[in-house]
Amino acid sequence: MKLKAGTKLESAVCDTQVMVLRVPDRDLDVRCGGVPLQLDPGQQEGEPEAGFDGGTLVGKRYNDADDTMEFLCTRGGAGSLSVDGTLLEQKLAKKLPSSD
Repeated sequence: MKLKAGTKLESAVCDTQVMVLRVPDRDLDVRCGGVPLQLDPGQQEGEPEAGFDGGTLVGKRYNDADDTMEFLCTRGGAGSLSVDGTLLEQKLAKKLPSSD
């Protein structure tokens, strides 16, 4: 699926909802809990797959190792986010220089 910034996606297996902040200009297989995310709200069925059940936290940003894509979690849930089969990492805050 080709995505653009501002798109809202919803999980089919848990309560997770995310907003796309930054993505490359190509088709992506974005999943939560091992199941593709949906554009339209639907009914939840099943459970997150093993290995994709680490959960997401509301208000946290998730990105890939190369920092080419970023998603904001607007509702947390039991499933983990992945793109093209690779789990996304929770983005950590940047350390500020000391003001000594």
